[in-house]
Amino acid sequence: MEIKSILAAIDDLAHFSQGDRGVTRLAFSDEDQAARQYIERLMGEAGLTVRTDPFGNLIGRLEGTDPKAPAVVTGSHLDTVPEGGKYDGVLGVIGGLAAVKRLSHEGPLTHPLEVVAFAAEESSRFSHATMGSKAMTGTANLIAWAKARDEQGISLAEALARRGIDLGRVKEAVRSRDEIKAFLELHIEQGPVLERTGNKIGIVEAIAAPTRLKIIVEGTAGHSGATPMEARQDALVSAAMIILAVQEIALERHHQGTVGTVGVLRVHPNAMNVIPGRVEMGVDIRGVNHESIIETIQDLKDEVSSIADSQETPVAIEVTASETPVALDEELIEICEAVCRELDVPYKFMNSGAGHDAMNMAAVVPSAMILIPCRDGLSHNPEEYVDAADIMQGIDVLTEVLRRLAQ
Repeated sequence: MEIKSILAAIDDLAHFSQGDRGVTRLAFSDEDQAARQYIERLMGEAGLTVRTDPFGNLIGRLEGTDPKAPAVVTGSHLDTVPEGGKYDGVLGVIGGLAAVKRLSHEGPLTHPLEVVAFAAEESSRFSHATMGSKAMTGTANLIAWAKARDEQGISLAEALARRGIDLGRVKEAVRSRDEIKAFLELHIEQGPVLERTGNKIGIVEAIAAPTRLKIIVEGTAGHSGATPMEARQDALVSAAMIILAVQEIALERHHQGTVGTVGVLRVHPNAMNVIPGRVEMGVDIRGVNHESIIETIQDLKDEVSSIADSQETPVAIEVTASETPVALDEELIEICEAVCRELDVPYKFMNSGAGHDAMNMAAVVPSAMILIPCRDGLSHNPEEYVDAADIMQGIDVLTEVLRRLAQ
């Protein structure tokens, strides 16, 4: 696949989307299924043997000369956030396929090569991230998954059943350590560092992990005109104070790479003339320093408790996800660096603030990530854009790393 066909494939996938703004392709939706069928066809045309595992991960395989050798695997995901961009995840699948297709034309390697399109990487639909790679590595929280529902009330089990997948068989998706030699993920940076520093490749040393909180603030709903200001228990006022606390506490630890975001806010009863009686908040705390994350969460809990007391609005906090930052494989990092030097591509060692499937794969097999710049650092945004030349350099580096691992 050369650049014209690569860009065409990325554009084609962008059409499998809900709505008119950006790309909305939620996990296990009709649009997601159409995108998977498109990739399955491309894999077949590239000469790969294609299968779908018991969680819906799509796997294309090119055999090597040694039938007993473990596979060298690359890939990413196809699902998106609501109104997202067309490169996030997709680049790693299309780029991985392009790299494997190049290598197939050069003749068989010792190790098999695999391209994986992981299912349900984004947390947008069921509030659980990187689900496909968790299923593959045996790190899934199946008890929590059994309770997961989307905003329409559809359970994960129901959504899977519509695709012919049985949630009760997810454990069968687990791959053993001796099946995979290494995993590499090509991805856009989703931040501004590479563009600002003039580097074309980011070699990831560690991936930040999220801790996610559900915070519920209870107030007293009342008439907005008839209730005196001093007599109110306004849940949204308390929620606003909590939002500012997240901002201030995270800023205190920004030098450690810790960030905090309130990305979900549901106000009840959500009427113009009613004092909010209840607010549900979704908070995302993440970083690469686990101790800093723990301290941030504790400081936030202390501040929330203080706000609840002062405003007389009880607050409940539930930890919905807690993951540990992941260091990637040093030997693979050295190979990526050697390839960048050999190809004379400017590179930078860096951390990934975003979570990726590579963080789960790293728990089982040696794993690495290769990042390329995105314009203005924008991602999860309709304006997400990647230059064609940067795409090709990313694929060049990925191809050579795969060759060295599989030969």
